[in-house]
Amino acid sequence: ATRLFVDHRELLFSVVYNMLGSVADTEDVLQETWLSWAGKNRRAPLAEIGNPRAYLVRVAVNHALARQAAIASRRETYVGPWLPEPLVADAATGLAPDTADHAVRTDSVSMAMLVVLEMLTPLERAVFVLHEVFGYPHTEIAGMLDRSPAAVRQLAHRARAHVHTRRPRYRAHPRVRREATERFVVAALGGDLHALMEILAPDVTVWIDGGGARQAAGLRPVHGREKAARMLAGYATRRTEDMDIRYRRVNGDDAAVLFAGDSPYAVMVMDLTPDGD
Repeated sequence: ATRLFVDHRELLFSVVYNMLGSVADTEDVLQETWLSWAGKNRRAPLAEIGNPRAYLVRVAVNHALARQAAIASRRETYVGPWLPEPLVADAATGLAPDTADHAVRTDSVSMAMLVVLEMLTPLERAVFVLHEVFGYPHTEIAGMLDRSPAAVRQLAHRARAHVHTRRPRYRAHPRVRREATERFVVAALGGDLHALMEILAPDVTVWIDGGGARQAAGLRPVHGREKAARMLAGYATRRTEDMDIRYRRVNGDDAAVLFAGDSPYAVMVMDLTPDGD
């Protein structure tokens, strides 16, 4: 039983993380899933579970849905914007912890897409993740969620409509993204207002998640190139001597991770226009 759970842990992590956008909550759900799995195996022989993978995914998905109420309650009192928790790849392997499954390296689960998925209801998001990201048919999803196939198709239709109107329209080549990210970081951390005005798109929006702290900067999104450039240039004066910039894959895309000593404390992720802005 333990071996089967471990064999499927990467898949379960990927499914739940894309439903919740939080590593801590995902780990809690996986612990609950393990307890359910272990209890099931104490009560019945393993052979009675015809498809362990399907059973584990169903249990994990329903535990994730049950956790949504607590997550929503926390966010009601969260100060400033809440952004999904980034998955930073290991420098050596290029993979994020517990996320070696191919699905987590697709554009469907980029940081930009995770932000879009926050607009969906919990059930819409579950259906979208299971069908669009992991390829589960609507009939199988219906069994997982105890809904009719028709109801699941309706949820899928609504989810696709929401995502289609909000998802990023452009997917930059990795080399272009890396170069643009490096230019942006040099300009922002160097306080180069002129360079920032050249790099940022006219309709740029800067979102900053300060961890819910009342004293954090960026309690509201900043819209427009001039306002965004001045705000970012102002941060350059706060740069500490021990700050180190390392480029990593974050949710499958090149991004900058800021370290104070050996501890990461910020991630900078960009979206690009076809012009490279």
